[in-house]
Amino acid sequence: MLQTWNDRYTAEVIALWNLVAARDGYKEMTAESFAAILTENPYFDPLCTFVWLEGDRVVGFACGCSGNDLPLGDVAGYITCVLLADEYADESKAETLVHAMEARFAELGKKHADTLFFNPMQLPWYVPGTPGHEHNNAPGVPAGSLLHETLKRLGYIERAVQCAMYLPLGGFEVPESILAKEETAAKAGYRVEMLDATKHTGVEEMLEVLGNPLWRAEIGKSLADGTPVVIAAQHGRAVGFAGPVVRQENGRGYFAGIGVHPEHEGHGLGSSLFFRLCEAFQEIGTDYMSLYTGSNNPALRIYERAGFRTAKTFATMRGELGR
Repeated sequence: MLQTWNDRYTAEVIALWNLVAARDGYKEMTAESFAAILTENPYFDPLCTFVWLEGDRVVGFACGCSGNDLPLGDVAGYITCVLLADEYADESKAETLVHAMEARFAELGKKHADTLFFNPMQLPWYVPGTPGHEHNNAPGVPAGSLLHETLKRLGYIERAVQCAMYLPLGGFEVPESILAKEETAAKAGYRVEMLDATKHTGVEEMLEVLGNPLWRAEIGKSLADGTPVVIAAQHGRAVGFAGPVVRQENGRGYFAGIGVHPEHEGHGLGSSLFFRLCEAFQEIGTDYMSLYTGSNNPALRIYERAGFRTAKTFATMRGELGR
C-alpha cells in the first residue's frame, strides 16, 4: 500500500536507506542527516514523498521535489530517489513509485520529471576504492541502479552521462607543459593567480557573461567574504575563474567550477586554472578532489591530464509527463 509522507516512518526509512541505498554507494544516513537533506529541506514536499507498506512494515521509499525558483523549476520536477527492500524490488513497485511522483509533478503544473545535478536534495556518496572519501551530491541517477533501469523502462531519455572523477592530492605537481602554456599566455598579458580584490577588476561582469547562476552565487559570495578563488586575468581584468578554494571537514576540496570568458579562449587558461586550483587545494592541506563532468565535455581531458580517474558514472534523465 502506497502512503504519502508521515514523520512516523522516519526510522524505518533510514534503516532501509542504510541497507539498500548504501549498496549503490550512497552515504549512510542518521536522523540528523536525513532531516537536513530531505525532510527539513526548503523544497521538501510530503505529497511527493511516498512509502510502500506491507502490513505495518516500510519496504519502499521514494522522494521527489520541485520549486519554481529552481533551475528549470518552472517546468520540471526532480526525482531524488527510489528504493525498495530486496524481497520487494520488482519492476511494478518501482514503476508505481515513479508514477506517484510524476502525478504530483503534473498536479503542480510541471511538464517533465528530471534526474539532474540541480536537485536541491543533495545526496552524498562514497568514491569507490577509497578510504571513505565522499562526494557531496549525486549528479543524476547511478548507472545500473534500480532507479536507472526503471526510468529506462518507462521511456525516460538519457540526456547525458556524468563522469564522477577523483584525485588524491598527495603527490600532485603542476607539469612543465602547463608552465610553458602560462609563459606563452603571459606574453599576451594573461596571468593565472589567486584573486586579489585590490588589483583584479571585472569579476562580476565575467560571471554575467558566463551565464551560470550557481557560479554567480558561489563566486560572488567568495568575492564578498574573501574566500580564495583562482583567477585568470588579462592586464588585471578577470577573464576566467576556478574555485572557490575550500577544504571541507571530510578532507575534500570543494569548488563550484571553472569558466573562461569566450572571448579569451584558446590561450590554455582553462587548463592552467584547473591545475593551479589543484595546487591551491594541496597547499591548504586538502586530501583529495572529486568532481563530475559530462562524458562529452572537453574539460574531461583536462581532468585526466591532472591525474583524475572516473570513479563512478551517473545518468541525467528526463521523462515527459503525460506521455
